[in-house]
Amino acid sequence: MARPRYVYICSVCGAETSKWFGKCPECGSWNTMEEGAAQKETAAQAGPDKKPLRQRGGTGSAAVTFQDIQAGEQSYFPTGLSELDRVLGGGLVDGSLLLFGGEPGIGKSTLLLQVCDALSRAGKRVLYITGEESARQVKLRAARLGADKSAMLVLAENAMDAIEEKLNDIQPDYAVIDSIQTMYRPEMASAPGSVSQIRESASLLMRYAKTNGCTLMLVGHVTKEGAIAGPRVLEHMVDVVLSFEGDHQHEYRLLRANKNRFGSVNELGVFEMTAKGMTPVENPSETLLSQRAKNASGSCVLCAMEGSRPMLVDIQALVTQSYYAAPRRTVNGMDSSRIMLLLAVLEKRAGLRLFNQDVYINVAGGISLNEPAADLAVCMAAVSSLRDIVLPADYAIMGEVGLAGEVRGIPHLDRRIAECGRLGFTDIVCPKDSVKKLTGTPDIRLHPVDTVAQAMAVLDILRK
Repeated sequence: MARPRYVYICSVCGAETSKWFGKCPECGSWNTMEEGAAQKETAAQAGPDKKPLRQRGGTGSAAVTFQDIQAGEQSYFPTGLSELDRVLGGGLVDGSLLLFGGEPGIGKSTLLLQVCDALSRAGKRVLYITGEESARQVKLRAARLGADKSAMLVLAENAMDAIEEKLNDIQPDYAVIDSIQTMYRPEMASAPGSVSQIRESASLLMRYAKTNGCTLMLVGHVTKEGAIAGPRVLEHMVDVVLSFEGDHQHEYRLLRANKNRFGSVNELGVFEMTAKGMTPVENPSETLLSQRAKNASGSCVLCAMEGSRPMLVDIQALVTQSYYAAPRRTVNGMDSSRIMLLLAVLEKRAGLRLFNQDVYINVAGGISLNEPAADLAVCMAAVSSLRDIVLPADYAIMGEVGLAGEVRGIPHLDRRIAECGRLGFTDIVCPKDSVKKLTGTPDIRLHPVDTVAQAMAVLDILRK
């Protein structure tokens, strides 16, 4: 019996080599070569000269000029979930390939089952293909969501040849693959979830979607680092890459677009996980501030921009005497290195003594922020907690802080002002440079500042 032949496969690009390399010779990634069994060639794959036919033939189409291409107007079909439509740019596009990634239990399958139910009720032919659950399990989850009376079709299968045959027979308008890591090509020797299996399965699905105009939605597993499992080429092949974020201890889930060929990648969708499924949060600002602590130091309101949406969030800070040799710095919802920078600015430019203080920063509600406009709010919340002075409840604070202690301008100040005024805030501490660029007179009092020290003076937290 012949011994099996093993090769080394790059987990990033899928390149195969006969021996191990520390650096992939194709994509240059380090420590990505993993051992796997070489693909076996079947008789059906072999051509007349006995050489394996590894890929299908091309489409045979001719090259044309732009003038000969009938583009038409891009149309979006709503999914039935307003927050998902916001992230997608308006809805689903015919013939597109979407990839949904996220941690286990975050709500990917639940959301897509709700989308399938809404599309089916709109008269579309929908096929839900599951490789992880039985059809009975899918029905039990659909009954919990109130979607068990839907006309969608359910198929429990993970062999791509059988799935391709069913797709050609049913000809659905929309289809879900849950998940791409469980699918496999029977003629390939590697196990489901391997680089080669994921790459070939996704290639087959992409070819079907583009040829038949069917919109395919793929569920993708993630690694412990948070990246989508499998080759990076998977994210390049699809049209849209969506990622679910959120803490399992909180009910809110955030949906972001890491890639979108049909819209912006800066939009944010907010959902609430309930017993009836994923419920869109139409007004996240009001929801996130509904439980804000009153008359407590260290609490500050920031108006952040997530794409085109202004959103008010509560920035919380707790500064307390440290009893450790190295004071603790704990951050939740923001970049910890950015917080270290801001604390150094407060100590150097504002004369605060933080070297012997434990500092804890939290963005309430499980929200993650990555925009520089949160800098000034973090600084004022930290000073408020250090001095134990309560900030005015009707003030909102925003601005980017530089290493010299200056407050730099931020974009979309007019939209931030409108959102603050809508929720009853009367005063805004903001960068002076951004105020100069405003057109018109806002209906809310503005306090332009140039430095962190000026912001502390406006809020009256300079006193000992």
